[in-house]
Amino acid sequence: MPIPPHNRRASGAAAAALGAAGLIVLAAAPAAFGDGTAPELVVGGIEPIHGLKPGGTFDLPVTVANKGGTAEKVWVSYSVTRGLDFMDVPSNCRVQHIRSYDEMPENWTATCAFDQAVEPGVVYTPERPLRVKALDRAYHDRLRVEAGDGGAPMDDENGEPSVAGTAPAVKLVGKQAGDEGSANRVDVSITSVNTADYQVTGAALRGRVGDTVTMKVKFANSGPAWLLEDEVDQDVQIVITPPAGTSVVKRDYYCHAEGGKYRCPPHLGPYMAEDAQMAYTFKLKIDKRIAGGAKGAIALTPQLRPFDHNKANDKADITLDVTGGGSNGSTGGSTSGSNGSTDGSTSGSKGSTDGSTDGSAGGSSSTGDDGRTSNGGNLAETGSSALPIMGAAAAAVVTGAGTLLIARRHRARNLS
Repeated sequence: MPIPPHNRRASGAAAAALGAAGLIVLAAAPAAFGDGTAPELVVGGIEPIHGLKPGGTFDLPVTVANKGGTAEKVWVSYSVTRGLDFMDVPSNCRVQHIRSYDEMPENWTATCAFDQAVEPGVVYTPERPLRVKALDRAYHDRLRVEAGDGGAPMDDENGEPSVAGTAPAVKLVGKQAGDEGSANRVDVSITSVNTADYQVTGAALRGRVGDTVTMKVKFANSGPAWLLEDEVDQDVQIVITPPAGTSVVKRDYYCHAEGGKYRCPPHLGPYMAEDAQMAYTFKLKIDKRIAGGAKGAIALTPQLRPFDHNKANDKADITLDVTGGGSNGSTGGSTSGSNGSTDGSTSGSKGSTDGSTDGSAGGSSSTGDDGRTSNGGNLAETGSSALPIMGAAAAAVVTGAGTLLIARRHRARNLS
């Protein structure tokens, strides 16, 4: 029988179509014909712990179960905030210190890799639980445990390089069903019996009438406990009352005026360390002498703080000693230009001290001030631009007159 002519173009198209169809079938084959289920790991056995004492330890009896297909290898990660620390970390685990970022507190993670299969329907647990210690700064901490299949995740880019543990490696072992959990990540609270002491520090100011002086006052948490943002009462504020006879030339950037006083936040982050402190810096102009001496104050608002048992240091004085001159002022220490100059510079000032750290008289930068000038509701804070504008105008007049004179001389030469 004669063989019909062979159409190569048609055959090529048919082969390509069959090849594409074959690829589609092969791609779909694992889902259609394999076990078809991805691993689904869940953790359990983790409960909140309360009433620890600093220095105490506890174990983490975590369980790992698989509600999906077989996982060839898995990892378990533990994360604790800065009041806790890991002890006797196995060599198949890596510990990383992660700095605070994106409103997340500083924490430590220990990620343990297990190069072994985890079958569905079986509950596993590390053959030796990870041990955690409560540090002297512990108060209210968080613990997170999560699990995943495959290789261990990469280090967090916001942290330091991870390091391997030094204790003998551990593996996962099967246990009786129970505590298998229902999610791949669990967060719990770990609390310790501890205290933290909020305190404020005042200042002793000294200067002549007309001087601009620096007032620096402070707020601090003297520990021993650190505080998560959850524990910090957001209504607690620092209230600063400048001494009578002064006007505020420049307020601290973070403080705002309220009826002759200034309210400032106690902290500016997701947590308050056990040694955290903030300085609030103001520039004050001494307007007059007050008979008997002038006094202001820095104080905490009276919200309940169950961790703070010491109330004696919740308020401090700000004193002002006016030297020389009379109640109507003296010429030697007056502020150059206008009362509202925000740079705090002075002419002929004999200097002043704030009783805390820098004790400088106007014109110097100071801790706690970001260099920006902001209004806090006091007219003196608005500053004065009259002298710079008058100077610029005078310069413009001189320049214009010089230009006109040159033009006239040039015209005279051309006419001659």
